[in-house]
Amino acid sequence: MTQTAALPARGVIEIGGEDRVTFLQGLVSNDVAAVAPGRAVWTALLTPQGKWLADFFILADGGLAVSGLAVSGLGDGDHLLLECERAQVAMLVPRLARFRLRSKVTVAARDDLSVFVAWGGPPPEADVAAPDPRLPDAGWRLLSAAPLDTNATEADWDLHRLRLGLPDGSADLEAEKTILLEAGFDELNGVAWDKGCYMGQELTARTKYRGLVKRRLVPVTVDGPLPTPGTPVLRDGAEVGTMRSGRDALGLAVLRLEALRGDLTCGEARLTPHIPDWMRLPQAVS
Repeated sequence: MTQTAALPARGVIEIGGEDRVTFLQGLVSNDVAAVAPGRAVWTALLTPQGKWLADFFILADGGLAVSGLAVSGLGDGDHLLLECERAQVAMLVPRLARFRLRSKVTVAARDDLSVFVAWGGPPPEADVAAPDPRLPDAGWRLLSAAPLDTNATEADWDLHRLRLGLPDGSADLEAEKTILLEAGFDELNGVAWDKGCYMGQELTARTKYRGLVKRRLVPVTVDGPLPTPGTPVLRDGAEVGTMRSGRDALGLAVLRLEALRGDLTCGEARLTPHIPDWMRLPQAVS
């Protein structure tokens, strides 16, 4: 049965104007030209040094039938919709607007739209719907101007994405510190390696092609009290990572590669890493 949940901690930014695609293309890690009605991309905005600032889904506002499902649209397809952390909207709108220069682009928050997710089956009808581009099991991203019927909670979704090992923005990534490949953006379709230049591309490419990833964000089971985010993870008394988000007995932690097969402690709990099927690791640690 399909599970549908509202995500009130998510918001929407609208990018309009005839230069909207080329404008974003030079700023984010994924191929904005691949966005179409019924097809979203997941991407990140980086510092010039290649460190994470924000990530979001980009959806188109046109309509399309996807896999036999009628997916309605908000308008004529002349806008891109950025589904992001609501707490980052106030930062992203002026930051993106600063890069407009002479581009024919508008940037504005869309407070009239609410964000929903659906997984485990076909999605309900919504103004905008697209499969989550990261993993098939992640389900659908939905935007709606009207309330949708829900049968799951935000906490249910949180547990689902933790089981899949999916990062949740600033809950798992650190601004101006996290490198995309540490957080699975390569395997989870968050980077286009064949597109033109974008801000932070040089470090991202160098990290991949020189094999410079030394740590990864991985799912962990927690035996004991759930550690707070930022709590050091220890192996034999030495720090090998930090705890990030968690709920109940599940969480994500940033761990050095050599610690992925170790006996780990974090606060008063023991952590057991679990490498998801989608994650690619160097052969020496896989």
